[in-house]
Formats: sequence, C-alpha cells, structure tokens
Amino acid sequence: MTDAVQDEFDVVVVGAGSAGCALAGRLSEDPSLRVLLLEAGGSDNVLEVQVPAGLYKVWRTRRDWNYRTEPQPGLDGRALFWPRGKLLGGSSSINAMIYMRGAAADYDEWAQLTGDKGWSYEQVLPLFRRMEDNARGADHYHGVGGPLRVENLRSPHPWTRAVIESAVAAGYPRNDDFNGATQEGVGQYQVTQKRGRRWSSADAYLHPATGRPNLTVRTGALTTRVFLTGGRATGVEYRAGGRLHTARATREVVLSGGAVNTPQLLMLSGIGPADHLREVGVDVVHDLPGVGRGLQDHPLVPVVWNVRSGKSLFRAESPSGYAKWFGARRGPLTSNLAEAGLFTRSAPDLAEPDLQYHFLPVKFWKQAEVDPDVDAFTAATVLVHVHSRGSVRLRSADPTWAPAIDAGYLTDERDLDALVTGVEKAREIASGGPLAAVLGEEWSPGGTVHGRENLRRSVRETLESLYHPVSSCRMGTDEESVVDAQLRVRGIEGLRVADASVMPTLIRGNTNAPTIMIAERAADLIRGRATEPELPAAG
Repeated sequence: MTDAVQDEFDVVVVGAGSAGCALAGRLSEDPSLRVLLLEAGGSDNVLEVQVPAGLYKVWRTRRDWNYRTEPQPGLDGRALFWPRGKLLGGSSSINAMIYMRGAAADYDEWAQLTGDKGWSYEQVLPLFRRMEDNARGADHYHGVGGPLRVENLRSPHPWTRAVIESAVAAGYPRNDDFNGATQEGVGQYQVTQKRGRRWSSADAYLHPATGRPNLTVRTGALTTRVFLTGGRATGVEYRAGGRLHTARATREVVLSGGAVNTPQLLMLSGIGPADHLREVGVDVVHDLPGVGRGLQDHPLVPVVWNVRSGKSLFRAESPSGYAKWFGARRGPLTSNLAEAGLFTRSAPDLAEPDLQYHFLPVKFWKQAEVDPDVDAFTAATVLVHVHSRGSVRLRSADPTWAPAIDAGYLTDERDLDALVTGVEKAREIASGGPLAAVLGEEWSPGGTVHGRENLRRSVRETLESLYHPVSSCRMGTDEESVVDAQLRVRGIEGLRVADASVMPTLIRGNTNAPTIMIAERAADLIRGRATEPELPAAG
C-alpha cells in the first residue's frame, strides 16, 4: 500500500452511525468548519433498510459488522450474535426504530457520576426536543421541526391492542407516552419512521447535509489509527480502495464508532490498558486503563406462545403486504416488529422500573437466525437496570480483526433473579384479558417449566441480546473513566468520543435516541455554543 495525498480538515469524525451522522450534520451547519466523516461500510440506499419490517434481513450481511461475543460462562458457554450497522446510519439503519429516551433518573445519575449538571434530565431535555419532529406535536416533553421524525405506527397489528388491554387488566397502568411525565406502564411505542419508512440518523442529519461544500463523506473507509503528536490527536489513518490514506485534523478528531469499534480504535492507536496493549503487540502511547472496560448490554429472554387463530407478522411479506407498502406506505411491512412495550419493577421497593417488555406479534427466536415458521406471539422480557459488566479487548494489532467482546451476561446474580421475575410477569399478562383468547400453548420456556430454579436454568439457556452495548469508554471522574464530562479523552488533547460508549451507565430503555442526543451535545461543545434553555410548555 502507498499513502494517498493527505487531506486537511478542521474536524474528522470516525463512524457514520447514529451519533456520527448527527454530529457531522450539526457541525457542517457552521460553514467555517471543514468536516470529514469516515465510514467503513457503504450506502444505506437499499430496500431492506427502508422497509421497517425487513430490519433483520440486513443482519449477517456485508452491511453488518456481524460480531459475536466470547463464550459466556453465565449462559452455559453460549456466544451471542451482535448485529452492528456497517453502513451510513450505522445501527439506526438496522434497528427496531423504537424511540425511547430512558428514565429521567438515568440522566440525573449521569450528572452525579460526571460532576456535570449538563447531563441531568433537565439539561438534556432541550436536546431531545431540538432533535425531534414528533407527529404528535410540541409540548413540554416533545419538539417539532427537528431532523429526527418520530411517529406512531401506521398499521399496528391487532394483537398489539390485545396485549395492552391484557396488561391493563392485570393491573399495569396505561402509558401513551413513555418519553413523557412517567416511564412506567404499558402502551404502543413511537418509532423513528417517516410516513411508514425507516428514518435513520443518516436520513435525519446526513443526507440533507451532503450538498454542503464544507462536508466530505467517505464510505468504504476503515480507520486504522489515530495520529498523536506531543499528546495531541492530529489526524487519522484509514484504508480505502486498497490504499492507506491520511486525514489531518487541525482542531479535533471525534470517535463515533460505537461501544465496540471506538475502544478498539483507541487501543489500536496505543491508547488503553498498557499491559493489554503490550500483550497484543501494540506500542503504548497513553496508558488509559478504562478503555474497553465496563461494557454493558440489555439482556433479553423471549417468552413465546403458539396462537389459536390469526396471522402473525411472519406472513407480512406477501404480495398484498408489499402492495400496501409501496402504494400507501401502510400495512404489515410498516411494523417495527416490537410494537408495544411495558415498563415495570421486578420488586416493589425499587425506585425506578428495571424491566422492559417488547411485545412482538411474531415468533422471535435465536436472534432471527432462522425465519419464523409458525404463527406465534413473543413477549421479550428485558432487564434495563443491569448490574453485570463486561469488556472489549483486542485480539490482534491487525485492525481488520474483530475485537474480543465479553458481555458479562449474568455475572451478577441480581440480573438473573430479576429476569426470572420478568418471565413470571409475562406469563401473568398472557393469561388474562383479550390476549388469552389469542394465545395457545406456551412454546418457550414451555408450560411444564415452573418454579424459580427451573426458570433460572431456562433463562441461562435462552437469553439473548437486545443489541444495546454501551459504557466501554464511559464518562466519569474516577480513574477508570475514559472521557470527561465534555467527552474529551483523558490525557489527550484534540480527541473526543461521541457515541454510546461514553454512557456512564446503561439507561432504562432503547439506546438509539440517547446516542443521538449525545451527538447533539457534542456538536454544541465543539462549536462552543450553549444548549438552548428549556422552552415553556406549549399552550
């Protein structure tokens, strides 16, 4: 390989995922900033990305990093598949499009852990409002006119209404807005769609900005290291078209590769735990022990029933389904699969919900490794307040090698106990109300599996990932933290991280919207502008 001509920019952003697209789009609004956005993957202009119900068809393709965890001791040695988007929009181009912020208490905890009130719920709410274009209109909690379109599902499945009514009958409060005054309760999810089509971070922020002369976007560009000179990040090296290229950054390099790729790139650049870097043959430039540590993910346990009658979404890809989608952007193909949700507590003395349910009018099993074969219904039981921790480590100094991902599932017994309670609650909801008339025999764990000890065994055997890795380069004030409250990598000038890896803790809910919010705050920090003050409630 030979070096290409060097390019010079003010800010180089690595990774065109949920955060990177938002960050590059916002930074390029300032015409004085020359911005380069590098993406290892390719275009998002494919039908499987645009059709909401086709989301899992992008998994395990060249548009997916297609990661697998290390064998997990807590799961009897099973290794889990982790899809991560390798295309413009990143995982926002292959996810279930659920628009969820998490609990207000999550951000107040971030403020406490970072020593910065700017991460409190009161301070991040204006960022969430600014990025939103909510079909329901503006109020104290929601905004309109922002780049990220948020809508109600256009053609919800009838079983979705049935499960909501059954949960209400079981004593759970109805909640029409999980991102409003309270998170607890049951209701339909809002989704990042625009008129029945996926609306990713690339759709929201990047594509509208591509005509700006100060924004350069390069796909098929694998960043291999960050250049450091005298303790300062000065640019990056990347591979594209079979050659090595160099991009210089006069102001900042920002890593937005996500909770797997960002710690990997830091370590490949010699920034990370010194002993580990030496083990894999990387020269230590800056000993930063916390890089790759503290990894967290939301574990999911599917509870699946066969159904007595009716059609599940596995029949969505019919000629009539496509006709409805292409004709009016309606019908079963507009589904995000996980149409309704519930937040509740596994124990009454908990201050906040620790369980989330995704109710799917389809059989979701083994991470969609095989297509559904029968009509079925799934209650995906998710632990959203996770105690277990894992890590990301290098396998090799070769940047083309996937890193070693240890998710640490169920290494803390409290997680296992909460999930067992979650399965019991899912069964209670399914046993009454209108859903009971729809569901037949329980397929998994199975109607003969009773008692907490048997359910503990079943949870270990069937647990999957909800694909929400965070915290591998977390913010904080302690020695294990990787970035400070301004997202600056500790001990290195001109280098920030803006993606899910900086989250101090895993939020209670889906992580896409909070990741985009982090990018919005990063853009403000880099541009040196204050976040707009809280707006009054709409009258």
